[in-house]
Amino acid sequence: MINSEMLKKYANLSLSIGVNLQKNQILVVKSPVECADFTRILVEEAYKKGASEVVVLWNDEQCTRLNYLYSPIEVLEDYPDWLRDSVLHYAKKGAAILSISASNPELMKGIDPVKIAAAKKSASIATREFSTRIMTNENPWSIISLPTKAWAMKVYPGISPEEAINKLWETIFSVVRVNEADPIAAWETHKNNLIAKMNYLNKKNFKTLHFTNNLGTDLYVDLAVNHIWCGGAESSSAGIEFIANMPTEEIFTMPKRDGVHGKVVSSKPLNYGGALINNFALEFKDGKVVSFEAEEGYDALKGLVTTDEGAAHLGEVALVPFDSPISNSNTIFFNTLYDENASCHLAFGKAYNLTIKGGKTMSTEELMASGGNDSLVHVDFMIGTKDLNITGIAFDGTETPIFTDGNWAF
Repeated sequence: MINSEMLKKYANLSLSIGVNLQKNQILVVKSPVECADFTRILVEEAYKKGASEVVVLWNDEQCTRLNYLYSPIEVLEDYPDWLRDSVLHYAKKGAAILSISASNPELMKGIDPVKIAAAKKSASIATREFSTRIMTNENPWSIISLPTKAWAMKVYPGISPEEAINKLWETIFSVVRVNEADPIAAWETHKNNLIAKMNYLNKKNFKTLHFTNNLGTDLYVDLAVNHIWCGGAESSSAGIEFIANMPTEEIFTMPKRDGVHGKVVSSKPLNYGGALINNFALEFKDGKVVSFEAEEGYDALKGLVTTDEGAAHLGEVALVPFDSPISNSNTIFFNTLYDENASCHLAFGKAYNLTIKGGKTMSTEELMASGGNDSLVHVDFMIGTKDLNITGIAFDGTETPIFTDGNWAF
């Protein structure tokens, strides 16, 4: 049984370091119904911190599965205005957005992938204004995770549900530093370590990154001219510092839309909307996926990369050392928030405006003209391994090791 004081500690860390909730600010919590007990703690702690209003937007993934199973595709393609407006209304008022990611990795097993692709696309189109606010840090936002029965038993099979949930809680508390004597101080130290890596890479201003490992990855990723390495803390348009992902171990930047060449092989499963995509490989030419294969979830991968023109291009390249707290747990989480912070990763789709100089004020057309990518989607997938080597190539051709055998070379 998890101590209630630890749950309050986690809630306060999510509010203080995650979204950095301000006095008289609105908080929107997007929560699965399975996480109701913790969400109620969040609500109370937010009010104690001075929130003017706390709005909880519930979702029930079992009902979502039933909708996919029984609804005709025409219904799934019609994303309701009220659902779009439910969060956008508060975002326009400057709300902080705290999302809980805790889905069943096998939720959509057996569901027609065409339905999944259609529903994901209609949702992406309808919520584009909100997504743009998040991608440009207009609002402070953060994503955290909580154990649910289905997720915990997927991560830790072979033990009782109660044991699995408790074990996943213990892991979460460890990697988000809740079990530290002073979690906020621990996060400040961690942010400073990430800043040191960012500063080094920004000073180097590499033209290209070259990724290789024994899985078969041999990929050249050109970086956008005037790219910026980011990570750790970010700032909203109102100047509120926040941590978008808890945990986070990455620093990331913008790849050049037409500058990706070669082959990349996944190193961890990708949970995309409840469908698992596993052991997949992609071939890039002139920045675009020209062929792909997958041992599991081929149709889901096809639906992802064909969402729109931009979905077959990259919008992010992120570096995470193999020797990091999440990776050292030797656990595959089947949850992108955790798996991406245990592994170097790339992202299909839209680029973050903040990863290029002047990007926050760029229009979509200006971003594209600067080498960035636009899409309805932004989906991370993991490529890091213990033998991953990354070389930075300068504009004069000089090569500098960035990663050697999975970890920082500097």
